[in-house]
Amino acid sequence: MPKARTPVSSAKTERLLNLVICLLYTRRPLPKSKIREAVPQYGEATSEDAFNRMFERDKDELRELGIPLVTEQIDTFFDNEEGYRIDGREYALPELSFEPDELAVLGLASRTWAQASLAGPAAQALRKLEAAGVERDDSSVIGLEPRVRTAEPAFARAKDAVLARRPVRFAYRKARDGEVATRHVQPWAIAAWHGRWYLTGFDLDREAPRVFRLGRVEGPIAWAGRPGSYAVPADHDPLAVIRAQATDSRPVTATLRVREGAGHALRRRATATRPDPTALGWDLVELACGDTERMADELAGYAAAVEAVAPAELREAVIRRLQGAVTAMTEGAP
Repeated sequence: MPKARTPVSSAKTERLLNLVICLLYTRRPLPKSKIREAVPQYGEATSEDAFNRMFERDKDELRELGIPLVTEQIDTFFDNEEGYRIDGREYALPELSFEPDELAVLGLASRTWAQASLAGPAAQALRKLEAAGVERDDSSVIGLEPRVRTAEPAFARAKDAVLARRPVRFAYRKARDGEVATRHVQPWAIAAWHGRWYLTGFDLDREAPRVFRLGRVEGPIAWAGRPGSYAVPADHDPLAVIRAQATDSRPVTATLRVREGAGHALRRRATATRPDPTALGWDLVELACGDTERMADELAGYAAAVEAVAPAELREAVIRRLQGAVTAMTEGAP
């Protein structure tokens, strides 16, 4: 009879999860020194021996859980240091598909994850790795966090409007120039695509169907009519409409100011790189930007090592995220 597993403390669970994040995040094996710097709980070890004992126990725990932890030589020419990573191909779950109503339920549940106590330390670990120049493996990390996110404040009211078939109005920020305008909409459906939530509906001002990303809704959504006052087309396919709009949209060129020795992942995708004539020790990096909000998420993770120069919408989106981080840290301070 297999031995019953004893409950794991929340502190240990948090430490193990942060370790998994670090080892999934990296494209190359990480030495123990980098792992100790990245995982906040390892920094609390009183000595090198204490850290080594804790790390060895954690490795055994992960392997016992079936997580494919791989040990490799960091340098193929000098076999003097071992590194660790998690094989993302072995770790990843198979592709899952859900009905729209199931996605809505999962989206609501994922808000709890976003606010969980694990989110802060995990994000801190990733920021440390990114700042240290560790090469990121995005294909592995995406399997760890929920693909469906509902952090947008507009989600709840938009969902209610869709269910009630009730017209709404809201301020909406355009993708290209960042201009904010009031929209009057008959909501048809909400759908998640590539980790973002979208509202489809009939734009009463433009007298045509439109797609709105909930992350670009500014302020609250207000009621603008009675429930049940319109009908949703029977053949409406929200995902097809969203995909069509994404295909039609053209990427813009983003200009970034990147500190020398930083932003390696950005530099690899660059279409042009040159020294910044106005700032010694910095480069101007240009790359294609097809999703301003997603790129702003990425750039904010570099903190002071990367600055968004253009377009203005990207710069403002990064500033909003950094200001939000400062506010969260201030409010969370004792």
